[in-house]
Amino acid sequence: MTAVGIISFLLFFFIYTRKVVLYLEEITKGIREITSSGMSHRIEVRTTDELGVLAENINEMAERLQHSVEEERKAVNAKNDLITGVSHDLRTPLTSVLGFLEYIEQDRCQEEVEIRYYVSIAYNKSLVLRKLIDDLFEYTRVNSGEYPLVMERLDLKAFIRQLAEESVPELTKAEMTYEIDDQAGELWIEASPKELVRAYENLITNAIRYGRSGGKVEIGFSKSGDEAVVRISNFGEMIAESDIPFIFERFYRAEKSRSQHTGGSGLGLAISKSIIERHNGVIYVESSPLRTDFITYFPFFIES
Repeated sequence: MTAVGIISFLLFFFIYTRKVVLYLEEITKGIREITSSGMSHRIEVRTTDELGVLAENINEMAERLQHSVEEERKAVNAKNDLITGVSHDLRTPLTSVLGFLEYIEQDRCQEEVEIRYYVSIAYNKSLVLRKLIDDLFEYTRVNSGEYPLVMERLDLKAFIRQLAEESVPELTKAEMTYEIDDQAGELWIEASPKELVRAYENLITNAIRYGRSGGKVEIGFSKSGDEAVVRISNFGEMIAESDIPFIFERFYRAEKSRSQHTGGSGLGLAISKSIIERHNGVIYVESSPLRTDFITYFPFFIES
């Protein structure tokens, strides 16, 4: 090998080694920035060799860690929001119960009729508390993932027709009726009846609660491709367009859904959504000045 060749080789080796060292330094610096930026920084992949693969692997690891951190942050925020919502919703009826009982305990009531009146109010407020606590336990249970669904082949139309019949006393009390709009043949899905009953009970109760006295709740059956579609509709007040994206969030502070006069806990729709999604279903809402529709989709049952 001539002197020129040796010099050329050494020069090439120096340049190549220098590039490797510089890229290693860049990767090292990138790792430090990843750890100090909450996993948001990424290393630029400059080559396709081992160093490039190393940079890609580090970026992929950072992506996964960032996702884990964000999910953990969301879980903490959700827990804090839940505690805040529960505290707010418990405080109002509990304060009323304590106030009325304190009024009675201090012998401020002179007549038995007056005592019975305040006891009745305290009792009704305690029922609101119990409903909220029951819904809270149900929401926590459904979202914990600790209770596997016991699935079976289910005739969705017969299932919901039965729920509608069971809702007749509640409908009668609200001076309402129900009507079936059947645009489908058989609708068989795979579901856990024990869980799904709660989802549709909430939707029917919600339709009654926000329907118009003297009106009706309409239950529609149809098909869309390979999915069974159920529509629960009422003809009451329109849901504001700004509220619709948040209507399934727990304790959402929409005036309509939070009205104390309706007796809602603010968890019913969140529970329904969680149960339906655990069944690989989808739920969404449409609302106009004439009607409000809660629409659910489930994949058809397929024989294995």
